[in-house]
Amino acid sequence: MRKQKGFRMLCVLLVLAVSVSMTGCTQYKERMMFGTGGTAGTYYSYGGVLAQYMKNYANVRVTAVSTGGSKVNIQSIQDGDFQLGFTQSDVMSYGWDGTRAFEKDGGTHSFRVLGALYAETVQLITMDKDIQSVSDLKGKSVSIGEAGSGVYFNAIDVLAGAGLDIDDIKPQYQSFEDSKESLKDGKIDAAFIVAGAPTSAITELATTNGVNFVNIDGEVRDSIMEKCPYYESYSIPAGTYPGQKKDIDTITVLATVIVSASADTDTVYDLTRAIFSNAKEIAKENARGEELNLKTATSITTVPYHEGAARYYKEQGYTVNTEE
Repeated sequence: MRKQKGFRMLCVLLVLAVSVSMTGCTQYKERMMFGTGGTAGTYYSYGGVLAQYMKNYANVRVTAVSTGGSKVNIQSIQDGDFQLGFTQSDVMSYGWDGTRAFEKDGGTHSFRVLGALYAETVQLITMDKDIQSVSDLKGKSVSIGEAGSGVYFNAIDVLAGAGLDIDDIKPQYQSFEDSKESLKDGKIDAAFIVAGAPTSAITELATTNGVNFVNIDGEVRDSIMEKCPYYESYSIPAGTYPGQKKDIDTITVLATVIVSASADTDTVYDLTRAIFSNAKEIAKENARGEELNLKTATSITTVPYHEGAARYYKEQGYTVNTEE
């Protein structure tokens, strides 16, 4: 009788094993939490796409999580809650050096760069035709993002490049959406918006009311880039926005994926390969994927890369810094 029960139990276990294998249940070699941004933003939507490709091609169960953005993601990796995260390259530098947004809380070296993905462009917009340069902002009411945000520090840097500081303007601490509405209503004279172009708030304004762009170029741009090495020069092509007939010269920071410094080297290699070896497919699912390329990915100089990412890039002919 016991032998019969034992035989039946064995049969049940075998059936269960076959059933599990037929459902395609995947045994991931590791699990990682990926800090992105707000649910309405690019970080979150793009992070979800990247997480799926990392699952499929690196065999790592990556979960994209909505967060408060760059600073939160850096601190969450430091605390061990996340293993991956999106961050602006400038905020990443603040976190590494313990400056600006991290001056109070202190810096951290608990993360490394996996790769830079796309340009987050500093866009200075106005509906006042008398504002033709950054210097013309003096005495004007200007939206510069939330206090302490990445946009805020971008605006401060641009003002400094023109020899101005926050006391030379009438600062307004507004979101992109509020900036758009305030410009339409004549409550502010200009606004800084830092995001991938085209940015929906600017597109809406350009479509309904028209908008003027202020170039950040020449000596102003040279001064900014000399003092702040995390900026790159950038040109927004004509036609990016309705009514935009000329290229717009400006500067950009980079949307960057960072990873825990303690992450396994082979795993980070696989994660990096999963993204950049599938760039064309990713671009079909999210427009930002069109900017995926190895030159941009390896362009960070202010913070070291993870050894796993560096190995992948070396195989592709690109050398990055991995030393603190």
